Amino acid sequence: MQDAGIAASAVDLPGTDFDADVAQVRSTLDAIDGDAVLLGHSYGGAVVTEAGAHVSVRHLVFLCAFAINDKESCMNAASEEPDVASISHQGRPDLGAAVVDHGDGTSTLTREGARACLYSDVDDVTFERAYAQLRAQRNDSLNASPKEVAWRTTPSTYVVCSEDQGVHPDLQRIMARRCTATIEWPTGHSPFANRPDLVADLLINLALRTV
Repeated sequence: MQDAGIAASAVDLPGTDFDADVAQVRSTLDAIDGDAVLLGHSYGGAVVTEAGAHVSVRHLVFLCAFAINDKESCMNAASEEPDVASISHQGRPDLGAAVVDHGDGTSTLTREGARACLYSDVDDVTFERAYAQLRAQRNDSLNASPKEVAWRTTPSTYVVCSEDQGVHPDLQRIMARRCTATIEWPTGHSPFANRPDLVADLLINLALRTV
């Protein structure tokens, strides 16, 4: 992206609670001089749903992410949509078995669960590097609802990852109906790990269109 003349910033969410994560994204946007394309991945979709209401944001990207409304959370995303109940989980990893609850309000994935759910299509070296960076996730953040819903008023693109073993692709397709545009990639849950070209090209094209 830098080679294309596009300034980029990867926000490290504090992970203390949902409001703190939203505040961190907004603080980053406050420091930007000009317009922004804001991408949220997975849980980050819930964060940018609220933070994306920032005046600098011209386009939202939901990368196999939770594009939820103000009555939903990551744990019950699109639960009132009629076709959610018909989604089949046959042959997919058992997320319940993969999650380790630490009893302190946080949870993580087992090593095997992270491999199967988050990094199913990456090489071993990439997996080891990515797994070493995983942190515990606060359970209450996954149950939080956004106070603002930016995708209702801001142009947005939803990227469905058709081989995702973490967030069901059919759930992604349902949430994608809320966005302005939808594209689909034949990747797992973390395309930035093994197909960064797809992510970079999308963001470059969107950035150039919004200036």
